[in-house]
Amino acid sequence: MIRMGVVGYGYWGPNLVRNFTACADTTVVAVCDSRDAQLNKMSALYPSVKACKEYSCLLEDPSIDAIAIATAVDSHFALALQAIEAGKHIWVEKPFTATVDQGRKLLDEAAKRKLVVHVDHTFLYTAAVRKIRELVESGSLGELYYFDSVRVNLGLFQHDVNVLWDLAVHDLAIMEYILGCSPVEISATGASHVQGQPEDVANMTCFFERGLMAHFHVNWLAPVKIRQTLIGGSKKMIVYDDIVASEKVKVYDKGISVKTTDDIYKLLVQYRSGDVWIPALATTEALLAEAAHFADCVEHGAKPVSGGESGLNVVKILEAATKSLKLRGSPVKIG
Repeated sequence: MIRMGVVGYGYWGPNLVRNFTACADTTVVAVCDSRDAQLNKMSALYPSVKACKEYSCLLEDPSIDAIAIATAVDSHFALALQAIEAGKHIWVEKPFTATVDQGRKLLDEAAKRKLVVHVDHTFLYTAAVRKIRELVESGSLGELYYFDSVRVNLGLFQHDVNVLWDLAVHDLAIMEYILGCSPVEISATGASHVQGQPEDVANMTCFFERGLMAHFHVNWLAPVKIRQTLIGGSKKMIVYDDIVASEKVKVYDKGISVKTTDDIYKLLVQYRSGDVWIPALATTEALLAEAAHFADCVEHGAKPVSGGESGLNVVKILEAATKSLKLRGSPVKIG
């Protein structure tokens, strides 16, 4: 049984506490938040969980094995470093850190102490995303051509990060997990429509060493909520729609074949349109599965699916995208 401390009981913290409580392999010992109102809400639901306003109460409690950090991005590094120095495994809300250097520092410090670093990329634990990865790894899609993602809605505006760091972070983690490789260059454009606030609409393109490319459109100002990803291959194509209650993944036996000749004007492109397959998916809550996976990693010293390296790779892309935004879309290489 892994005994958890949770810091931050705002938007995401309640979901963590609920799932750590429901998971057979974890339990919540204490929750820390600076706001009395939030702690009162937590105590009403979980009277046996200790409520505290000072982070030190989690760090100094020898019964706590791991600390989950669900606070603003700019606080992740300091809180995570203190937890590591106190000998605690860490679970960090996405994005992992505000900079690449911070992420590398945390990984180095955790490695010295043989502590688990887990980044909360929850979508990697959904049955839909896992099925898509399975299909890609099997080679049934053929050569991959593109990864195209749209994630838009009206709000929730963030004040500490732009829309790429808030929304695209989900799909970047999914992309890395499914494709199993990282881009080498990033181009991003965006705009802010609220004075003094970060970009609320943005487009980002990721370029890979081979012909594969990925595109992301994110928007806090859309009149509808869309969570859709298209993955195209030479043999089959996938549509992943996270909004629908069922049939989230559809596999299309569609594509093209090109017949080449010596005469470029006689180039023949033929279209193939076959069946549509909808795989059955498990309905287990992703966050509950993620909690069990984290507990197993802590127990056996294994690396999580969404470990620190995964979180750092996403931050590398976002950092490059931020630089490209300032250059109005000029490509930036990932270091």
